[in-house]
Amino acid sequence: MPLTPLPAARLATLDAIAPAAPVHLPLLEAHGRFLAAGITASRALPGCDNSAMDGWAVRAEETRGANRDRPARLRIVDTVYAGHLPRRTLQPGEAARVFTGAPLSPGADAVVRQEAARPTDDGTHVDLFVSVTPGHDLRRAGEEVMPGTPLFSAGQRVDATVLGVLASLGEATALVRPAPRVAIVATGDELVPPGQPAQPHQVFESNRILVAALAREAGADVTHLGRSRDDEAELHAQLEKLAPQVDVLITTGGASVGDRDCVKRVLTRMGARFLVDGVALKPGKPVAVARLGSTAVVVLPGNPGAATVAFDQFARPLLFKHQGVLEQRRVTRARLSESRHKQAGLTYLVTVAALEARDDSAEPWARLRPQGAGQILQNVAARGWAVLPAGRADFAEGEAVDVQLFDPPDFQPVEAA
Repeated sequence: MPLTPLPAARLATLDAIAPAAPVHLPLLEAHGRFLAAGITASRALPGCDNSAMDGWAVRAEETRGANRDRPARLRIVDTVYAGHLPRRTLQPGEAARVFTGAPLSPGADAVVRQEAARPTDDGTHVDLFVSVTPGHDLRRAGEEVMPGTPLFSAGQRVDATVLGVLASLGEATALVRPAPRVAIVATGDELVPPGQPAQPHQVFESNRILVAALAREAGADVTHLGRSRDDEAELHAQLEKLAPQVDVLITTGGASVGDRDCVKRVLTRMGARFLVDGVALKPGKPVAVARLGSTAVVVLPGNPGAATVAFDQFARPLLFKHQGVLEQRRVTRARLSESRHKQAGLTYLVTVAALEARDDSAEPWARLRPQGAGQILQNVAARGWAVLPAGRADFAEGEAVDVQLFDPPDFQPVEAA
């Protein structure tokens, strides 16, 4: 079967899943999810004119010319705390003691900070040592947000600051897309669980932890971690049990054409419909994407480096689409720090360790790391992928290529894509 070009394979992959139905979640449970609908302000922020400082609510005109030699003296008639209403309207010659966040007394139009004032010894009056203008040290009602103001669009990720805004508007829940439920099954006779003794010919099984962490970073709820030998009956039983319980089923290993690479054969016998089966990509060429009933299935290679790239290009977009968004990474042009030779028919994604400035170039230089399908250390603290497109075999040092950056991405609602 011919390999699918990377762009076409990524596009076909998105047909394996649909956005989940929105749910209302309590605010803290909505943390990290994506909004399913836009949000407008239901009230003003702040809700009323209030003091920005501890001090004295006054009529600004009555402080004109005040200084330490000739203070303005006003009679104290009220004390107002945050969360409490003023008890009276200020008349000429009067002031109210106010604290930060306290509503402004009717009749007042400014606040004098407490360090610029001093009550008289008998506590009946206050001397003001500065002249202020109307609005001084006040927060006006709606100065941050007016009722009806659009705040967030569908597809906005709900981080801590978004939660704070929603709570300040009095919202107890948020309408979001739920986390995709994910099961991961690692396959291979050579695998030994970490923490148990292993012989030199055996491999500590890292992919379940690696892929589970990658899935969580993409917003997934990893509900099952399984392992199977290279045994078709055993694998069939695991997949048959897990598939109905999750939205996305991810396997690692057994994806190629070796005698004991049985994952695709088992899925085919189970009735899976393959949307992608082999991609013109390195590392990650054996990756496949299928539908098994209502479950999306991603078949990753067993080598950790290849599994990382294949997850990034295929499983990660699926998980985000289930959450109602498409990830949009920033792409920049950068010069290669070294020459690279590749197979002309494949797109290579090469790990970029750093983007470095050089005096002789306006474009940054992409410092590449050694690449291997079985290597995993190469991706620690990586900045992104240098994309060496199909159609060519040789890329010279200093040649400019696209770099997909791992910086915080933007997200676009699926409906608007």
